Amino acid sequence: MYYTEKEVADLIDEVKQIMEDEGNNEEKLHAVCVLLEKRVQHYDWVGFYIADEEKRILTLGPFVGEPTEHTRIAFGQGICGQAADIKKPFVIQDVRKETNYLSCSVKVMSEIVMPVFKEDAIVGELDIDSHTVSPFSERDTMLLEQVCELVAPLF
Repeated sequence: MYYTEKEVADLIDEVKQIMEDEGNNEEKLHAVCVLLEKRVQHYDWVGFYIADEEKRILTLGPFVGEPTEHTRIAFGQGICGQAADIKKPFVIQDVRKETNYLSCSVKVMSEIVMPVFKEDAIVGELDIDSHTVSPFSERDTMLLEQVCELVAPLF
């Protein structure tokens, strides 16, 4: 389930390549979602939310995985909204233990949310769901922080 430092470095290199490829911002964000979902075994749903800090709302952007009814999330609502509200990553190893969790699917057992920042403002989030309990490690956090830094110019 976990991956080596080399595999993380290879993923980062592939994200950098996506950023240099042709295509608009939405296509590039979608390509990053596809890459992460395909290459990391425990990533079952990968998507970006676009943040409007003034209106305090997240709007679903490019994603891969099952469709979700959560296309707009208020800051503070659910795991994504909490991460946006406090501007910090959230790692939930077992969503069944959370009281402020918005269920997208009964299959989802854990979630990791990484804010995307641009000039200290939150502009988006990378949201990943897993069908496995407790799959996320420090390596996931490190990988996803780097991914968010790389994609920030797209927001």
